Amino acid sequence: MKIEQFEDKGLSHYSYAVLSECENKIVLIDPSRDITPYLSFAQTHGAAIIAVIETHPHADFVSGHLELQQVTGAVIYSSKLLGAEYAHQTFDDGDEIVFGKIKLKALNTPGHSPDSISIVLEHDGKDKAVFTGDTLFIGDCGRPDLREQAGNLTAKREELAKLMYHSLRDKLLTLDDVVGVYPAHGAGTLCGKALSEANRSTIGAEKAGNWSLQEISEAEFVRELLADQPFIPKYFAYDVALNKHGAIGLKTALADVPVKKPITLNSKLFIIDARPEADFKKGHLPGSINIQDGGKFETWLGSIIAPEEVFYLVAENEEKLKQLISKTAKIGYEAFIEAAFVVAGGDEQMAELHLAHFAAHPEQYTIVDIRNEAEIKTQPVFRNAIHIPLYELRECLANIPLSKPVVVHCAGGYRSAAGSSIIANALGTKTKVFDLGEAIKNFIS
Repeated sequence: MKIEQFEDKGLSHYSYAVLSECENKIVLIDPSRDITPYLSFAQTHGAAIIAVIETHPHADFVSGHLELQQVTGAVIYSSKLLGAEYAHQTFDDGDEIVFGKIKLKALNTPGHSPDSISIVLEHDGKDKAVFTGDTLFIGDCGRPDLREQAGNLTAKREELAKLMYHSLRDKLLTLDDVVGVYPAHGAGTLCGKALSEANRSTIGAEKAGNWSLQEISEAEFVRELLADQPFIPKYFAYDVALNKHGAIGLKTALADVPVKKPITLNSKLFIIDARPEADFKKGHLPGSINIQDGGKFETWLGSIIAPEEVFYLVAENEEKLKQLISKTAKIGYEAFIEAAFVVAGGDEQMAELHLAHFAAHPEQYTIVDIRNEAEIKTQPVFRNAIHIPLYELRECLANIPLSKPVVVHCAGGYRSAAGSSIIANALGTKTKVFDLGEAIKNFIS
């Protein structure tokens, strides 16, 4: 028996292959959209993928379960509560998948979503591991506020928080301490708030160190779980619906993206410019937002641009453009790319901030802090800054006064590149807009 963990660092996502070496059969759990790694794993081991299990309809990425079914003939398993619109086998309390010496047992563990399940792996008659989806993480548990208006079943966050309390205690904590814990996400995901950097654990270790498993009342648990959860990106509800339906194959989806610069650009559409901020500032096309390629490109694209909002996508070379289109497809946004093409610059530029003058006279500028609320509480920087988190910036531009030049900052420079470009687009020549960028480090004590 072998458990293989696959990691998508950009989305802090873990998926799994469970291999029966005696029967050369594989069951996949929570696969990402690109099914290539799973097919390669199966080929390497001379094994067949017989099943794919979805622990819930994911909000933060598009799953490749439907394409895997089409390519391999695997059966898709999910809770009956999910309301899946693709051919599937229901998998709930008491249901099992048996292959070789392995038995996979379903546990309904609502809390992150009403339809969440966990999967206990029994090998040679003993429980060895549990795949917890977004229910139990390493050091935390899943957030309960993503299904108030999404999915087959909706529920208020307070209701789901209470369900989470009991799922953790009545289902997962009944497992032996030695059982391995394999979650669907690690640190950096927006599906929880305090995840460890570790990629696996045990029930015993989580009992000892995970706040959500401690002996506290239901009321205390609900209060703590609901406090200070991260923001919800615009694309989350869209991906829940897409995963419930099943996404088209990745190659087919990518082939439909127009990769050529149009003769005339539609001025009503944003251009997502993923080049480094230094290149962007030297020259870019009108209407551009500088969401730099990096570890969180997908998350910020889906937080700034709403589902169904058509946009252009540009990069500095063909190889980078190809990678960016694939990243866009991870969240199901490839269908909204009007055209993708390479750019070397443009007529629009962003002025460089005179740091010494700003440091000496910050009152002469309108400072816009686009960090999240929890960051601002933990580490305030400029006393008179206007606080508008990046994910709300486009909707709150009217809150920015035009009487002074505008300086935009975040915690390290990545988000401020995007935020300053959004504000500069909106304000045009009404006032100057500057990106403080990495220089913010000079002002943090």
